[in-house]
Amino acid sequence: MAGSDLYTGSLELLILKALSWGPRHGYAVGRWIRDTTEEVLRIQEGALYPALHRLQRNGMLREEWGVSETGREVKNYQLTAAGCCRLRAETARWHQYRTVMETALGATGG
Repeated sequence: MAGSDLYTGSLELLILKALSWGPRHGYAVGRWIRDTTEEVLRIQEGALYPALHRLQRNGMLREEWGVSETGREVKNYQLTAAGCCRLRAETARWHQYRTVMETALGATGG
């Protein structure tokens, strides 16, 4: 499924979730999304990095330089307190949305 096919807001929510266990660099965030969704979602760099930068500009993430598993210097992203709050709120919103959609799609007649 292409990145442009994602529902509005879902990429940012997935990024926040990927970072909920600790700092990761951009490639590791994309890999987490790909692996967790069993390769259904493959986020292109052209969508991932602008979303990371947007979340950072909006105070949801902070960055710090570190070293990757392969010894390369990388920029790691980490959730801020605001990012943690946003993750909780957006997760609740998506659960509510899922429930509403399941109800509507399961309806018979009308």
